[in-house]
Amino acid sequence: MADLDSMNAQMDVNALVREEVVTDRKIGSIRVLTPITVDGMRDMNREVIYLGETQIMTQMGPLPISFEIKAKTLAEAVSGYAEAAKAGVEETIAKIEAMRREAATKIVTPGDAGFAATANKIQMP
Repeated sequence: MADLDSMNAQMDVNALVREEVVTDRKIGSIRVLTPITVDGMRDMNREVIYLGETQIMTQMGPLPISFEIKAKTLAEAVSGYAEAAKAGVEETIAKIEAMRREAATKIVTPGDAGFAATANKIQMP
């Protein structure tokens, strides 16, 4: 319980946003994050953020992809969605490939978490 007592779950009153989801119900959605003050009023000192969301199908099932859309208005975000989605998918695929390469070059040694699982599959002649 000491971990729960030391947990800081205080919200940052300077980073509050109101979230709205806009979708065409086909391709994906855009999350509109509108900065607000603690009183719920629009915080004009911070920019609205547009986050695109979509998914791609993989052998393991659907993989959610999130990406930022650089835009000043919802209309700009909608028109920039396709290009931002493409960049988001490319970035996600590059990260997955990097993780695959890293996993393929890792040497499993006694004491590693994965060693016990592989050691159980070793058969002696």
